[in-house]
Amino acid sequence: MDTVPRGLGEAASDLGNMTVALPVLGCAMAYAAWRGRRAAALYAGLAMALVPLLVVPLKIWTARPGPLEPWAAGYFPSGHTATAMVAYCGAAFLVSRRLLPVAVLLTAVTAAGLVLRGFHWPLDVLASVALCLPLLRWPVCAARYGRAARIRTEEPEHP
Repeated sequence: MDTVPRGLGEAASDLGNMTVALPVLGCAMAYAAWRGRRAAALYAGLAMALVPLLVVPLKIWTARPGPLEPWAAGYFPSGHTATAMVAYCGAAFLVSRRLLPVAVLLTAVTAAGLVLRGFHWPLDVLASVALCLPLLRWPVCAARYGRAARIRTEEPEHP
C-alpha cells in the first residue's frame, strides 16, 4: 500500500521531467531577454545545460541501485530533482525573487514524490540539491549585477 495516492506521487515526481521543467525555464528566459536581461537568461540556460553534465557521470560512477529496483543502477544523484531545482529556481530568479518560495516548494514536492514513489532514496535527492546550489549562483549573480548596472546607468548625472 502506498503512503500517498499513486497518481499524486507520480504527478509530484513528474515535475522534475525535462518536458515539464524546461518549458518553465524557457519562458522565464524569454521574459528576461525581452526585459533586457539577456546575460541572466544566458546564465540560467547554461546552468540548466550543465545539470546532465554534472549528474550523469556521478550516476555512472556510483552505480547506486534504486529502492524498488535493486538490480538496476544509476539512481544517485537524482536527475529529476536537479532538473526541477535548476529550472524552477532559475526561472524564479529571472522573473521575480518573490517566486523563489514557489520554486523551492516545487523542488521539494518533486523530491518528496520521488522518494515516496520509491524512485529514489532520500540521499539521492539531497545530493542533487547540494550539487546544484553552485549552479544557481550564476543566474543569481547575473541578476544581482545586472540590476546594479541598470541602476547605475539610470542615475541622473550630477552637475
